[in-house]
Amino acid sequence: MALISNIAAGIVAALHLGFLALEMFLWNSPFGRRTFGLTPEFAKESASLAANQGLYNGFLAAGLIWGIALGPAGFGVKVFILACVIVAGVFGAFTARRSILFVQALPGLLALILVLLAGAS
Repeated sequence: MALISNIAAGIVAALHLGFLALEMFLWNSPFGRRTFGLTPEFAKESASLAANQGLYNGFLAAGLIWGIALGPAGFGVKVFILACVIVAGVFGAFTARRSILFVQALPGLLALILVLLAGAS
């Protein structure tokens, strides 16, 4: 069960590394604008805000990778970071786009459930 929970946490980390890349490096690109439904003008004006948001996503990924690397001692780290992912996803769903609930919060919740089940066994 620990392996499955680490794979789930790793998938969430990979998602957040993808968010980092989109927000920090691809925001102004045609792909980034299409992904987020942005006009070129808005993308240019909001690029620094998106980069900041991307950096935070990178910290979430780093925390999950750290928790996985710690092995059994990383249980608390993974629980905390996954809880942060869920809260950020729910907040994003209410304040930005509803799809964030499914792209960020739901994978975080599923991974958290698996981590908690693995920790209970």
